Amino acid sequence: MAKKEARVIITLECMDCKERNYSMTKNKKLHTGRVEYKKFCPSCNARTVHKETR
Repeated sequence: MAKKEARVIITLECMDCKERNYSMTKNKKLHTGRVEYKKFCPSCNARTVHKETR
């Protein structure tokens, strides 16, 4: 039997320009809500808050 996967692929969207720049995985058992990271946005040319999208 295959075990249930704990990691899911998510997409991160810049909160300033609304462009989707990054995709990564997260452990859905540890982070049940939407995650936020400060990452570099090439469109804004600055470090901005990126939030998980559905």
